[in-house]
Amino acid sequence: MAHKPSVLIFGGLNTCSRALVSYLVPPQGEALVSHLRIIDKYSVIPATTYIGSEFPNVLQRPEVEYRQVNLTVPDKIPSVFEPPAGVAPYEYVFDYTGEVWTDRSQEILINFTCHTAKLIGEEAAKQKVKAYVRIHQPYYKTSGKGPQDEKSDVEPWGAVGTWWHETLRILGAIDGLNLVVLRPGFVYGPYTNYGIIASAIIVASIYGYLKKPMKSMWSPGKNPTHTVHIDDLAGAAWAAANWIAPLGRKAANEQAGVEILCHTPSTDPPQTPEAIPKSQKVIAPILNVTDDANSTLLSVGQTVTSVFGTSFEFFNAVQTTVMKIHSTLVDDDHADEANDLHVTKWAEMVVRSNPPVTNQHLSAYMDKYALDKHHLALSNANLKKLTGYKLRYPEFTKEAVADIVQKWKDEHSWPVLA
Repeated sequence: MAHKPSVLIFGGLNTCSRALVSYLVPPQGEALVSHLRIIDKYSVIPATTYIGSEFPNVLQRPEVEYRQVNLTVPDKIPSVFEPPAGVAPYEYVFDYTGEVWTDRSQEILINFTCHTAKLIGEEAAKQKVKAYVRIHQPYYKTSGKGPQDEKSDVEPWGAVGTWWHETLRILGAIDGLNLVVLRPGFVYGPYTNYGIIASAIIVASIYGYLKKPMKSMWSPGKNPTHTVHIDDLAGAAWAAANWIAPLGRKAANEQAGVEILCHTPSTDPPQTPEAIPKSQKVIAPILNVTDDANSTLLSVGQTVTSVFGTSFEFFNAVQTTVMKIHSTLVDDDHADEANDLHVTKWAEMVVRSNPPVTNQHLSAYMDKYALDKHHLALSNANLKKLTGYKLRYPEFTKEAVADIVQKWKDEHSWPVLA
């Protein structure tokens, strides 16, 4: 029988970590781990964040343990690394922590992203875990015409991107940490209710309801929007852990190490004890995690709208020019006008649903990040080459989007209209 490691998963209950739990300990089937402990700030019984209808079944598996812990408190961290009686020390750690709301203050971003990851990473190094997989969020803008490899410098998007990026430097600077960073594209999949793809699906359904085309102000074909299915992010995380565990950090750096350049504000070091001085060179292994679709704003828009019997179009040149000249209207007035329409019509759809929508966690509101112009093109060649991972969802398809919607309908999260 193959060795089954014991695993810790930190954070991400409201984003991506549930998919990894289900991947490692499926509701039906053999577990890939001997023991799995999940740690996050939320309660699961009763649930204080959306966890989907299938995840509670996974939590019933004997291999799985959930702990509700405030991970910003240093004294709480060592105890969660202590395994239950009779369980081997934890070998793999998956770090999904970090603030994902893009409108939070710098202090909150630093505390819940940089500070938390540093505490976990330092303890993981002390415990000599064999693999520490940090799952990033796609708060980046890439440059260049085609997909960028891991060595290409990327520009963080806003304050949230700056401090998520700095977290990689913080973790990369910890001595003895067997770190590998996963840098995914825009994540989508069943029970995934955060991110720009989930927003696009919801808004597309509204325009289907209105029998009108969904329109974008950004020009067609020029905005790469690379995607990855949440199940492939989970599979890639497991593959990355199995890749680095026998190698160790030094050999992993030789194969996939890149310099993580500093993008923090001009002060050196920035006014936070977590940040790494700009002059310090930080190298860590990074793997991009995307599908093969090479998705763009246009292709994603066309795919999601096709599910709801409508189309994806662009404002004409005159309208786009006016919007660009009056850029504040795009950020504020135009966004408010669009959100008023989306939120109002989504509420109307919910009220009209038969059967009723009893699990109202989905929102038609799009924040500035969701409405902004994105340029994210990442090559997955290194992931495939080094870990041998094979994508389950290589393309972004209408069928995959329809499956997401159907699962939400089945749990009474999505309006069903005659």
